[in-house]
Amino acid sequence: MAHPLHLTINVEVLSEAELTPAEAATWQAARAATDHAYAPYSHFHVGASLLLDDGTIFRGTNQENAAFPSGLCAERTALFGLAASQPERRILGMAVAARPASGDFVAVTSCGACRQVMAEYEHRQQQAIPLLLPGPDGSIYRFRSLSDLLPFGFTADDLPQKG
Repeated sequence: MAHPLHLTINVEVLSEAELTPAEAATWQAARAATDHAYAPYSHFHVGASLLLDDGTIFRGTNQENAAFPSGLCAERTALFGLAASQPERRILGMAVAARPASGDFVAVTSCGACRQVMAEYEHRQQQAIPLLLPGPDGSIYRFRSLSDLLPFGFTADDLPQKG
């Protein structure tokens, strides 16, 4: 018999002044990364930053391509770039920021493909990765885990075991 399933996702709505110092640095790094986005087609600049276990911040930006959809989102460039260059690093936090090429920062959330990749990296390190996303009117959304954006995510645990 069918029955409803109700999901609850906890997210805190903050001002920039309420961020911890590490979160504030990660947040500002994501905003600064938008200056390096390659977005000649959409004119929408996205930056992502990863706070690493050694205290450094790794950045990614959206990278567009005339052969759409060959480009890549900021979240995935950051995560893939980190895994390729510093696979030993653990991610302690993540932030995403976005703005039009000539305008103020706007509220945005990660696309479905990015959410899946984000959940994979969290699963790989077996530890929640807190996420900061821009909300409306300059607010900041703090998620305790990347997987909060993908409640029915697909992970390696869902694959058949090799026998």
